[in-house]
Amino acid sequence: MERGVNREWAYVVEDAGKASAVPREEAVARHGHASLVWIHLNGRDSGSLEWLRDRCGIPYPAFLALTAVETRPRADFLDSGAIINLRGLGATPHDDPDTLVSIRLWAEAGFVISISYRTISAIEQVCEKTRAGRILDPGDLIVDLADAITARLDPEVAVLGDLIDDLEGHIGERAVAGARSRIAGVRSRSIDFRRFLQPQRDALERLSLTTAEWVTEEDRLHLREAANRAARMAEELEAVRERSALLHEQLTDLRTEQIDQRSLIVALIALIFLPLTFVTGLFGMNVEGIPIRSDGMAFWWIAIGSCVFGAALWLIVRWRRWI
Repeated sequence: MERGVNREWAYVVEDAGKASAVPREEAVARHGHASLVWIHLNGRDSGSLEWLRDRCGIPYPAFLALTAVETRPRADFLDSGAIINLRGLGATPHDDPDTLVSIRLWAEAGFVISISYRTISAIEQVCEKTRAGRILDPGDLIVDLADAITARLDPEVAVLGDLIDDLEGHIGERAVAGARSRIAGVRSRSIDFRRFLQPQRDALERLSLTTAEWVTEEDRLHLREAANRAARMAEELEAVRERSALLHEQLTDLRTEQIDQRSLIVALIALIFLPLTFVTGLFGMNVEGIPIRSDGMAFWWIAIGSCVFGAALWLIVRWRRWI
């Protein structure tokens, strides 16, 4: 599959599981005569959007939902079909403003229209299974797409948890290079993921409860499993977000404690040397009348006295356990 957002296709799957790529018009004409007709459109192509509105035959509310600028995961039933929005990792991160990109679908018996504005990474896996004849109806297509999305998201969520574990193991060390920015990055990414995973779980659960004939009991079972995986990832992301917030607080407390310790050391050094500075300044005045000025040992008496006084102050500080 080519990287980018300009990929479109139309597959027709016969009852025997044989899939073939055909033009869009032929795919629409085969609707009702094949077990599955799947048409995928590029949302950035104005011609494809015009065809979707005028010649595809889907309800107008479904057209509005498929072409909405902002979307969130959902599953809503309309007449005999369903409007489904799912989110997954993008295949072109440099072109994706959101961490998770959307794919929008209109599904009914034997017919699926999907549209994306950016390439979702899981789509090629579903295309391969379709060409191999392993996807036979709309229920299979939705289940495999949901499974592929959650399977690719699971390792990403696990990596965030591992990063937090690593930061927690080193947060007490003095040198935690870039810890604050790393924590902020993990927290931001977990929030981005959870923002879509929670409603995606709800959408999959709603699909698993449908009584539509084109969704089999086995499909419902797989949809419930995908919903459970999405729920587990959402819970793990919430834990990552809370742990990253706690780590940020611990890092702030650690830096505050380090600053307090350094300030205390500076204050104690000043406590010791301030009296000594006064003594040396007093006896260093170039005026008449300074005691022991004529004594040849005066310098050594003052130096020894200063050392003894400084040592005494240091012992007092240690005795009081100020450091």
